[in-house]
Amino acid sequence: MTEPLRWRKMKKQQTAQTESLLQSQERWCMNACNRYINRNPKEDNVWLLRDKAGEIFALMVHIKQSLLPVLCGQKNIPPPHFLRGLFGAIPIHSLQGKKEDVLIMETALEKIGQYAAEKIDYDLMCIDRPPENFHTGSLAGLIIRKPQPSDMDALAALQASYEQEEVIPSAAEFNAAVSRLNTQRIFSKEQILVAELDGRLIGKINTNAATFSRYQVGGVYVVPDYRGRGIARRMAGEFIIDLVSQGRGISLFVKKSNPCARRVYQRIGFEIAGDYRISYY
Repeated sequence: MTEPLRWRKMKKQQTAQTESLLQSQERWCMNACNRYINRNPKEDNVWLLRDKAGEIFALMVHIKQSLLPVLCGQKNIPPPHFLRGLFGAIPIHSLQGKKEDVLIMETALEKIGQYAAEKIDYDLMCIDRPPENFHTGSLAGLIIRKPQPSDMDALAALQASYEQEEVIPSAAEFNAAVSRLNTQRIFSKEQILVAELDGRLIGKINTNAATFSRYQVGGVYVVPDYRGRGIARRMAGEFIIDLVSQGRGISLFVKKSNPCARRVYQRIGFEIAGDYRISYY
């Protein structure tokens, strides 16, 4: 009798094959790739599904309190036997990835009595060439530049507003101290630009993940009083043209409930590559 397919933890000798699969899916699964690259092998796990020949055809990254499935279009996935143990030992905060993959895992979780408190759907968007049409209608006096240490307080205020408006689930509470730490991490480790007008920072944009050959852009925020003036488009265009010049493709995901942001990215050349979902538990 053939042994049924079963999820197994990745072994060291499977690293090259695992990375090859992730690279083949990188365009759609940047967060999973980034978490994999930056995982702590002592605390985080990568679970694999292999066929009879030993080839990996699906995987799931479990890092801290997040699960990130990469199922590569597979539909008949055996239920991950380890899920019940995870929820019993470690609180799972989020499940995220391509929507079709997340839906399969949501079903598996519901079978063990775990239901998402909130589900947010996004358009996954990509661009692999220089952006276009981002100088049109640009606001006079607008300066796009890299932030300086003296900008930290203003940058932290923008980050806090961004998190409260775009990131934090509706049932969660904003933590100012954690947001400040996020700002410091972004400033020190990510690529970032700010928009300045009349001596005031009114916008920001940064990378939030780097993988094998791509950057993921996030943290895009413009102060509400200045929206609708082409600031986000100019800021995104200048930022992305620099990233593309580094020889990398660019991905991002934007809420389907935010048509204004979606139009900004499409106008400068982004194309919708698929549906993305984050489910919070």
